[in-house]
Amino acid sequence: MSTPRYRCAACGNLTRFDVVTDRRTRAFHHYSVGGTLTVEEEEVLSEEVVDVQCRWCGHGRSVEILDGADAGTDLDVS
Repeated sequence: MSTPRYRCAACGNLTRFDVVTDRRTRAFHHYSVGGTLTVEEEEVLSEEVVDVQCRWCGHGRSVEILDGADAGTDLDVS
């Protein structure tokens, strides 16, 4: 699954977003004799983005998903 690139049209933010997702996974749970859990071999079965909000201005209505041409790696995000 590819991760989308976001942009806030309200403030221009390209780097900081709060993203809420619903994710369904299958994983092997390995417990030690002492009861310590280690999760191994986790596989994402489905994932849906529920909400995206700009961390800078708080808007969720103004967040856009950038397509491949707009999400180039030459952007200065420092």
